Amino acid sequence: MLTLESMPNRPCHWLMGEGPKNDILISSRVRLARNLLAFPFMSKASEPQREEIQTTLRSRLEKLKEAPGHLYVEMSDTHDIDRQMLMERHLISRQLAAPDGSKGVFITEGEDISVMVNEEDHLRIQAIAPGLQIQECWQKAGMVDDELEAGLDFAFSDKLGYLTACPTNLGTGLRVSVMVHLPALQLTGKIDQIKQAAKDMRLAIRGLYGEGTEALGDFYQISNQTTLGRSEQEIIREFNDQVVPRILQAESAARELLVEENPLLIDDRIGRALGVLSHARLLTAEEALYHLSYLRLGVTLGRISGLELSNINNLFLLAQTAHLQKLRGGELDEATRKAVRAEFIRQKLSRGNL
Repeated sequence: MLTLESMPNRPCHWLMGEGPKNDILISSRVRLARNLLAFPFMSKASEPQREEIQTTLRSRLEKLKEAPGHLYVEMSDTHDIDRQMLMERHLISRQLAAPDGSKGVFITEGEDISVMVNEEDHLRIQAIAPGLQIQECWQKAGMVDDELEAGLDFAFSDKLGYLTACPTNLGTGLRVSVMVHLPALQLTGKIDQIKQAAKDMRLAIRGLYGEGTEALGDFYQISNQTTLGRSEQEIIREFNDQVVPRILQAESAARELLVEENPLLIDDRIGRALGVLSHARLLTAEEALYHLSYLRLGVTLGRISGLELSNINNLFLLAQTAHLQKLRGGELDEATRKAVRAEFIRQKLSRGNL
């Protein structure tokens, strides 16, 4: 059964290195925003109303047919490290991780579906999968949405569609996003071209943890910005047929260019990364992600052997602050974390556990 204590010791579903186009496309995600008709938006809801919303939604979520072995976590009852761990696993947002007021998250056994309660909207239904599986994520999120809507009255307008706290989510309430690994575009100085292309296509390009975060380890999240006036299938089709192919083509071309015209540069970056990770005694999370990014690139390009992509992906997660502390059984100060992180990664590499 899924618990907060078991999470650090089990692989993260969407980081398994599986699924189509997994060398560049880490994961696909579909998120639906919904609000209950009988209550005001979160910005206007009182704490007693928020408590009632959570009680109502938790009761409905725990009756979902497709969610045996689920876990429900109330943020107010959860330690800081656990909340950060859930954020590192992309099961909750930074906003939900803040311990202010009545809110929580419902997580399925496989961690492929999570439902945030009382974030910006009353409900944020999320389905996530490794590689390019946008349609599959939509089907999962849609099933949860349909089952919940059968017993709940959502705020809906015949003219505007689903009513949401942010106007950009009006209509379907659908946000489609992909997490991509773009080290070659960064290394060749062409990442700004992708950022501009995303802007031209009315897409949002953000860092590892979404809005307001940096692209640690050359990971980026790319999502649609508006939903009003467009159907779910139109948004999904745009991602599958236009957005994703354009990103994949650009990164693939940059990788080919590096291999053909500057193989010493790419091999030097990969070799330095392996050297640092194998011998460093102190590592920040940012340093670890930076070097793991090049290690991952080396594996996908076939420049190094003996390393599994899924295990490198998992090490991205385990080297982060909350997971590291959970594995060591408690809070660690920053200096200790650096030493523990470096030792942990060295051991994984020296024992061939990657």
